[in-house]
Amino acid sequence: MSYPYLSDLINHLFGTNIQLPIAMFGAFVALAIITAAWVGKKEVMRFERLGKLPSTVISGNKSITTHLLVSDLAMICAIFGVIGAHIFHLLEYPRELLQDPIAMIFSLDGLSIYGGLILGAIAGAIFLNKRAVPIIPMLDALAPSIILGYGIGRLGCQVSGDGDWGTAANMAIKPNWLPDWFWTQTYENNVVGTIIPAPGVYPTPLYEALAAFLIFAFLWSIRKTHYKTGFLFSVYLLLSGFERLLIEKIRINSEYHLWGMNFTQAEFISTALIIAGVVGIIKTTNARLLPRIVFSVVVIGALSACAQL
Repeated sequence: MSYPYLSDLINHLFGTNIQLPIAMFGAFVALAIITAAWVGKKEVMRFERLGKLPSTVISGNKSITTHLLVSDLAMICAIFGVIGAHIFHLLEYPRELLQDPIAMIFSLDGLSIYGGLILGAIAGAIFLNKRAVPIIPMLDALAPSIILGYGIGRLGCQVSGDGDWGTAANMAIKPNWLPDWFWTQTYENNVVGTIIPAPGVYPTPLYEALAAFLIFAFLWSIRKTHYKTGFLFSVYLLLSGFERLLIEKIRINSEYHLWGMNFTQAEFISTALIIAGVVGIIKTTNARLLPRIVFSVVVIGALSACAQL
């Protein structure tokens, strides 16, 4: 069952018939931004105490405490993230864009999460650079909060049924001990109005949310260990890219066809993130943490493999 609006959930739980113009996906995105900003602000404050980030920076003509910039940074990344998400969605469907560019450009449907992350990251980097905030240490500080916000946002996809689900679920290979709802869902009353025949599709937003929370827990657990600048963000790139690359195997997405290969936009970007993460880890490696990183990769891989059986 999906709940596009908050009133849908309230009506389902209490048998009422009210109408509230509060979209569940938007509410979860707002919750993700607020939560990520709060967690990120706490970590930036800790980095300030450790001397990894300056306590104050120049913003305009005045000095401002560095961690106070996090809220502004979150809003800038969110605004440009939405723009980037829509642009990258358009790039996923070049044929449709050429056929009816006006309708595609001004459509409110379709968002690419990687497009949001990329353009949001670029806007955030420009914002920090203008205020002379060291970007790499800031990325280390914000890495756990970024993946936490991602997980909360994916829950919004799951609850609202925004069409970001997987392929048809194969019930013949479902483990008996696993609940049906974790293996397949039909997303009744989904926000895009799609009717999914039984037995349903893989609830990939749920899988991604779980993977994101596991990555957050891992990054949170190692954040106070000794590491070189850039290491924590590199681990984030590796784990988040690996998670998305695996989940793409059971998701429905438009594919590019190039040099005899078929791949999705997310697969291409995920691969780039994994490579960047591996390079970053090699350059900033902490040998004591490598076994734990490998273990995290294995756990995420095992969870994704279970969904693909």
